[in-house]
Formats: sequence, structure tokens, C-alpha cells
Amino acid sequence: MLTRNWPRHLLCLSLSLPLGSALACGPDFPMRLLDNRAQTLADLPEGSFSFEISRLGKTIAGLKNVTAATHNPNDYAEDNASELAREQAEQVGLSAEQQALVKRLRGLSDARQADEQGAGLPAEIRLYVAGAVAFASGDQQSAAEYFNKVLALPAEQRPLRSTWAAYSLGRIAFAMSTEAHDRIEALEQARAAFRQARQLSIDGFSDPLELGVASLGEEARVLRSAGDWSGAIELYEAQNLHGSAVGYTSLKQLMNELAELPQAQLAKLLQQPAVQQLVTASLVSRQGWSFGEQPPNEKKLVTLLQTSTRGSLDNADRLAAMSYQQGDYASAKAFLENAGDGGLAWWLRAKLAVRDGDTTAAAAAYAKAAQAFPQNEDWGYRRTPDWAFETVQPKCRVEGESAILALQRGEYLQAFVQLYRSNSIYWFDAATVAERVLTVDELTQYVDENVPAPPPLTQQERDNYVPLSVVADFRKLKSRRLLREGRYEEAVSYFASDDLQHKARLYGEQRLKAEAAWWPSKRASALYNAAWTAREWGMDILGYEMAPDYATFGGSYTLESTKLDVGPLIPQRKCSASRPPPRNRISVITIVLSPRHWPVAPPITCRTPARHLPRCCATLPAGTAALQTRVRCISATSKKVLTWRGRKTSAINARTRTSKMPTSATSPK
Repeated sequence: MLTRNWPRHLLCLSLSLPLGSALACGPDFPMRLLDNRAQTLADLPEGSFSFEISRLGKTIAGLKNVTAATHNPNDYAEDNASELAREQAEQVGLSAEQQALVKRLRGLSDARQADEQGAGLPAEIRLYVAGAVAFASGDQQSAAEYFNKVLALPAEQRPLRSTWAAYSLGRIAFAMSTEAHDRIEALEQARAAFRQARQLSIDGFSDPLELGVASLGEEARVLRSAGDWSGAIELYEAQNLHGSAVGYTSLKQLMNELAELPQAQLAKLLQQPAVQQLVTASLVSRQGWSFGEQPPNEKKLVTLLQTSTRGSLDNADRLAAMSYQQGDYASAKAFLENAGDGGLAWWLRAKLAVRDGDTTAAAAAYAKAAQAFPQNEDWGYRRTPDWAFETVQPKCRVEGESAILALQRGEYLQAFVQLYRSNSIYWFDAATVAERVLTVDELTQYVDENVPAPPPLTQQERDNYVPLSVVADFRKLKSRRLLREGRYEEAVSYFASDDLQHKARLYGEQRLKAEAAWWPSKRASALYNAAWTAREWGMDILGYEMAPDYATFGGSYTLESTKLDVGPLIPQRKCSASRPPPRNRISVITIVLSPRHWPVAPPITCRTPARHLPRCCATLPAGTAALQTRVRCISATSKKVLTWRGRKTSAINARTRTSKMPTSATSPK
């Protein structure tokens, strides 16, 4: 029954296939600027929240940045990772016996017992351990007393636990502020303790847990609890600048809380510069967007921010970028009047000029933007709506967009250079221009003058699959193009390895041998050998870097869309309704004698029915009796090429152009 209905099942399967365009399955592919040029010129990539907040705030003088000990905590770490880090830090500066004693005392639940049993320890260690035991058991008052005793010791007697004690006092004060009669005073005590811990770290007291930087976040939490949003934001910004991931995540959390505030309260907070800058950084970076969907509170934030910052001179370029991304081009132009000469400001002016159709002004603005952006400015990784990835380096992106305008002006070499300078970011676009737009001579001259051969990969690098540099890829692109263009000897020298040079040389020799061969059999043999070489190694020595071969992917993937037509998978065969050609169709034949006869025997043209093509080919001019030669017949009507071996014959009076021929000749070899 299944066999009987197989055509129906196949038809259903074909109808279930996706319609429209679909890219081949495979790895993620980088964004191509030239794929949709109008969209590239119109879009402003979202910024990076990490980069934007790195522009905000100030570092604390003398405070060291965090190290690998506390930077970027692992989300998959063990639940007791912080406890393990603390145990390791507690062992610093202690002997093995003291380490064992401290570990045993930590397991007690009575602070007084810990104090008594730790009599053999240095005073600062004994007092701090007793305070830690009290803190763990919930006796915050006793813990505070022990920590204060640590700080009361002379400075030379507390080098290891001073920072720890001050930081712990801040935590205790903040925890007790919720039940204190004077909450404001308790919060101030917490702030003072955290500032003291930070200063102790700056002064050189032991701080293996980097509590000096952590105190910034703790103090910021105190200020946020007291309603001081600006103060909290500035401290979190400083913590972020010192390398703490906690500062970054805390700013994102503050942004979420701001978005949830009532409109009246938010409008009042947006009068504060620190709040304005944080909200702007979040909006420019499109924080909270998911698969192209705008967060529900973002429109409210945009409207309030534009209202509160109208005419502002601070952060005007970011405000203009936010307005441009929202499609409010009038507000973007208004903010740009006060935006100065930064790279982002000129980039936006270029995009607005493109919208107005002024490509001359746009090109000038792009040039100024490229000069203004630092070479190392990096906005990080992003995904486009079609899920291509892009590493946004503004200087490279600006030059890439400028290259689109250069292509429109016909300045092809400049366009290529601007794309090529992006290194690997827009290599696909640069390769497309190099293969499809530049002439071979332009490509050769640029490579010879600007792209020296890089050192070859070592055997270890090849074993580890280290990818080739863009310079190496570019020279391979050029060598393959030269080989495709028939410049065989010139192409060989640009291949990097001896193996590729050997293969390219072999292919070129076979092609040249085919071109020089007169006998069709020898020509066919040489062409067959060249075809075999191309079949075996063609991707390496002949393939296009991009379409249609995609040598950059080894030919495994394609970036072009393939449209699927709805219909049965097995089309029905139809009989041809065409009739055979007329039997007596007249063909115009050109007879070309062998090369040794060309100086004295020009081509001969005759008219004959199609069935008489061999007879026409055997026709020779009058006066060529007893001549045996090989002639090539080319049909101008059917485009058919025939080769006919002439037989010994007497002179034939043909109505053709005649010429005196030698009376004796042999067939050319």
C-alpha cells in the first residue's frame, strides 16, 4: 500500500519544504556590509554596554585593580567557591600549625571559646577569628566588638587582618541599619567602615580578597538604600573601572530598577547627570532587547530622557545616537548641533547626509569619523537581525561604509583598501571586491607594493589548525585568480607552499601544452590532465574565495540564498514537440587549412546542404590536385565544428576564393 501511494507522499514532502530563501545549514557566518548596502548605510549598530559604562566614572587613586582572584567569577563554580577562596586567603602569612588551628577554630560556634583556644595565635588573627565565629553565629554585636579590637591594635601588629576587620564592620553596620532607631546614622557608620577598608588597602595592608575594590560596591549599596542614586551609580562605575564584574552587573540591575520606577519619580531622577548617562548608555546599547523586540519600558525612558536633556551639551553624541536608533532623525540632528567633533558625532552626520541624498557631504563626514575614532576602540560582539555576527570596531565599520560610497563613485581600489584594512572583520567584502571588481593588474600592483609574503606556518601551528592570516589569504586569492586568468608562470610564485606551487605549475604546464598542441588527440590529452588536476586540487589552486566556490569554507558552505519552488520532487517527463531540422537546410561553411598553408591559402567559404558538410569540407581550391591535408570546417549556422581528412583528388572547380597552393605537401604532424 505504501508503494502504491509513493508519488503522493513525495508530493506532500515537497510541499512541506520551506519556501522563499534559505541559507545552507552550518556554522555562524560574519556580517557582510555589501550584502545589503542600503541597510548597512542606514543602520547604526547598537553600542556595547560594557564599553559605554567604561567611559563613565573615575578610578580611586592608589587603589589596585582586581586580579584573576576575583575578576569575572565563574557561573559554574562550586557553591562554596567563596568559602574556599576565603580559606586559602586565611592561610597567607601563617605557619602550617597556625593554619590548622585557624581551620579548627572556624568550626566553633562560640566566639569566647575561639578566643580562648586561639591564645597561641597572633593577636590580630585570634581576635579576627573570634569575631568571624560570632558573625557566623548571628551575634553581630559581639562580632563588632572583636573587629574593633583588631583595629585598635598598633598598625605594626595587624598587617594581615586590618582590611578584613574594617570591611566586616561595614557589613555589620549595614545589616543592623534596618533595625536601628536612627537608620541614617547606621548607614553613615557602614559607609565610614567601607571607606576605611578601602583606605587600608591603599595603604598597603594585606588584601588578598581585594576587599578594597569590593568596598566600592558595598558602599554603593548603602547609598542606593538611602535613596542616593547618583552616588551609588558613581561608586559602581568606579568599581567597574577597577575591573570588578560586580560593578558591571550592579549597573545593569540599577538600570532595570530605574525602568520600573513611576514616571514622575523617574523624570525627577533624570535631572541628575549620573542617571542621565547611565540611562543613555543602556538605551544606546539596547539593553533588554530580545530577538529584535523592544523592552516595554524603553519608549517611556526615551521620551523622558529627550525631554530632560534637550539643549544639553553633555553626552550629546550618545543622545543623538539614541534618537537615530529610535528613528527620531529630527532630534538626532538637534543633539548633533552640540555634539562636537567626536567619531560618533561625525558617523551620525554621515548617515543623516546619506538619508538626505548628499553623498558628497556623507563621504566627507565618514572621512572625519574615521580619523576621530581610535584604532583600538571596540564595541564588542553583536548579532544582526538575520543572526550574522559582527565585531564592531567603529573605525573599521566607518571605513567599510565609506567603501560603499567609493564603489558608487567608481573608486574601486579605494573601496577595496578601506575594506581590507578591517583585517578579518570584513574580509568577505574585501575578497568580493578583489575578485569581482578590481582588474588583475590593479590587484597585482597592490599586492606587490603593500602585501609582503608572511612567514609560513610552523609544523606545530599546522598541527594545531592555526588559521592563516588575512595577508596569507589575500595572497592566495591573488594567486588563484592569476591562474584562472591564464597567467600561469606569474601565479606560481604567489602560492605560499612548495606543494601548492607544484600543483599550480603542473596545471599551467598542461594548459599551455593544450594550447600549443595541433593534433586534437594531443590537445584532448593535455586538457584531460589539466581537468584531472583541477578536479583533485582545484579548490586550492583555482577556487574563488567567495561565490561561486567559497574556498574560504573549503567549498563546504555557501552564503547565497536558494529559492525552493513548490512542486513534485520527481517531475514528469514530457515528449519534445520539436520537429527534426529540414534535410536540405543550407549551411555556410568556412574551411580553414592547416597552419603551414595559411600564408598562401586563406579561409574558404562555401554553401551546401547540411547533409553535404563532409563533401564541402573536402572541397579544395582549383589547382590543388593530389593534395592530402587536414581541414577544419566551421558551420556559421549550426556553430558545429568538423574536422575532415581530405583525400587525394583531382582539381575541383569550386566557386570559392582560390589561391595558388604548393603541388606537394604532407600532412602536418
